[in-house]
Amino acid sequence: MFHDCRGLPLTAASKTAADAFDRAIDSYLGYRSDMMARMQTLLAADPGCGLAHTLMGCLLLMGFRSDLLPAARAALADSRACPGTNREKAHADALAHWIDGDPKAAIAVWDQILADHPHDVLAFRLAHFLNFWCGRPEAMLASVLSIERHWSPALPGYGSILACRCFAFEEAGDYLQAEHAGREAVRRDPGDLWAAHGVAHVLEMTGRRLEGIAWVRGLESGWDGTNNLKHHLWWHRAMYHLELGDSATVLSLYDSGFRDLDSPLTRAAPDLYIDVQNAASMLFRLGRFGVDAGGRWEEIADKAQARIGDCQSAFTLPHWMMALAATGREHAARDMLAAMRDFASGTQPIAGLVRDIALPVTEAVLAHGQGRHADAVALMRPVIGEMYLMGGSHAQQDVLEQVFLDSALKSGSALDARMILQRVAGRHPVPPERRRGYAMGAHLLAG
Repeated sequence: MFHDCRGLPLTAASKTAADAFDRAIDSYLGYRSDMMARMQTLLAADPGCGLAHTLMGCLLLMGFRSDLLPAARAALADSRACPGTNREKAHADALAHWIDGDPKAAIAVWDQILADHPHDVLAFRLAHFLNFWCGRPEAMLASVLSIERHWSPALPGYGSILACRCFAFEEAGDYLQAEHAGREAVRRDPGDLWAAHGVAHVLEMTGRRLEGIAWVRGLESGWDGTNNLKHHLWWHRAMYHLELGDSATVLSLYDSGFRDLDSPLTRAAPDLYIDVQNAASMLFRLGRFGVDAGGRWEEIADKAQARIGDCQSAFTLPHWMMALAATGREHAARDMLAAMRDFASGTQPIAGLVRDIALPVTEAVLAHGQGRHADAVALMRPVIGEMYLMGGSHAQQDVLEQVFLDSALKSGSALDARMILQRVAGRHPVPPERRRGYAMGAHLLAG
């Protein structure tokens, strides 16, 4: 029996295979663009490593694409055909739940693994990932607090625990603890994207825009070889510039940074969910400020049409609709809603999420784009307090709250506008008057 670098038993054919597994996990924790190449090396070294096949299945599901489900099922079958420890078999059970559209059941399996094996960083990071995209910040934080006492700086991957501590505390609204953990993780490893990202969120939420620009710019030279998460960090930098009224820099970062269509990362995954969210949410915000997006909406709308019927990422769906609405593609928009209703008729938990929350929000986005602002308000009002269940951070969910505010103002519903302003003021430490997306509404209602 071999062991991974944190001392956990690993069913592997050789020390070479065990080392290849560690290198693959390092790539995953580090958001490296060579992840799949390392996985191929691992599987070539040991085709009978069940945990490697499980990891491959999880990586496929992380793209939130329905067309990758068959490959994930094949990886699960390969994993279950291999020998393995009870822990390794439990990982396969978690993958099966995720494939079946029940991510919370998958998280429950990983939580049990961590109760018995708190050094299982793979279980920890997978649970962290899905807790986030299931809108469960309290579970993200509970997970960190339950295992961190078992970790020390001597263990490989300790920085990843700090980075997740940062983001979990940030989403829970404890910005002091979040910033301390994130900065310490970056001090240990300046290339730690997740820690850099967590601190970027802290700076966004606390209104420290100039500091945020300096934070991202000061780290980005160390991001060579990293994956699309660096696009999201450039989006954060653009958000700071947006708040400062510097639309020219925002568009420059859009074209050469987080939506650079010529970059190898974008070419490899031109419709990756996080990149689409970055692009659509920024263009929507710019549109509210009267900034001409040129033809930028068109390429996103093309990809939205190609993904009609793919509902694996609930939070991405209203972003796809933003592009269809902005380009006037009404037939495609109707087709998308019809496909969502069909998907929502299923029995999987993800189908219920689409039916109860993503569908009315996406319908509201279309109504807003068509100028039917009273309809948009009526559609979103019943679910405004539950949109977080689609996943996404406070900074990302903000664009949907701006959809509601804009429609409330344009439909003349002062009561609804006050309601959303009170909502964001209660959760965001920077008052609406100091946030560009809300200032106009706040001043109008104050007058």
